[in-house]
Amino acid sequence: MTVSLFDQFMSPTFLGIPLIALALLLPWLLFPTPSMRWLDNRLLTLQNWFVIRFTNQIFLPIGQNGHKWAVLLSSLMLFLITLNTLGLLPYTFTPTTQLSMNMALAVPIWLATVLIGLRNQPTVALGHLLPEGTPTLLIPVLIIIETISLFIRPLALGVRLTANLTAGHLLIHLISTAAFVLFPLMPTVAILTSILLFLLTLLEVAVAMIQAYVFVLLLSLYLQENTYGPSSTRLSYS
Repeated sequence: MTVSLFDQFMSPTFLGIPLIALALLLPWLLFPTPSMRWLDNRLLTLQNWFVIRFTNQIFLPIGQNGHKWAVLLSSLMLFLITLNTLGLLPYTFTPTTQLSMNMALAVPIWLATVLIGLRNQPTVALGHLLPEGTPTLLIPVLIIIETISLFIRPLALGVRLTANLTAGHLLIHLISTAAFVLFPLMPTVAILTSILLFLLTLLEVAVAMIQAYVFVLLLSLYLQENTYGPSSTRLSYS
């Protein structure tokens, strides 16, 4: 039972060829493309409205230098939402349940924000490792702790996304199996279980969208931290 329960998280293969690349490329075909018409259709209008609202909210506290990341983070947001929600359909594979893929998305972008901070404002970037007013005896310890927390950030991004999606898929699998087994024995309990399964599915749709948003939001916060110093960040919120 344990093996079959976790088989859904294995990368699908065909004739020994992994199909995860196909699972990553096909969602891009679902996005509506701009047309040459004066007026866009409803789906394209909704997509443009969502991208504009998301970009305005994420990049509001970030300066002009950070706005170069708008296309990358907005595309990543749409990509993750599409993968997470499509993975809730029956007989589909969710690539974002793979920790290796989530780390492959988190590490390069996090590393790019750190390198930008070290290149543009090395004093401020290194100053994040030591809070102001730290006692002298605690300086070596705090530097080590802050350095470890800095390198844990991409791992936390990948593990958070993987754990939330994996837990949701396991709950749906277990509750659906329970409803199927209980239906011939206790129909009333099976119906209640099916209602719980429906509500859990709605919750997982929300979780899939929220986790994609949190993933990109944290990356934008890392970008903001390395684009501005602490004083400039406070001014942008005031």
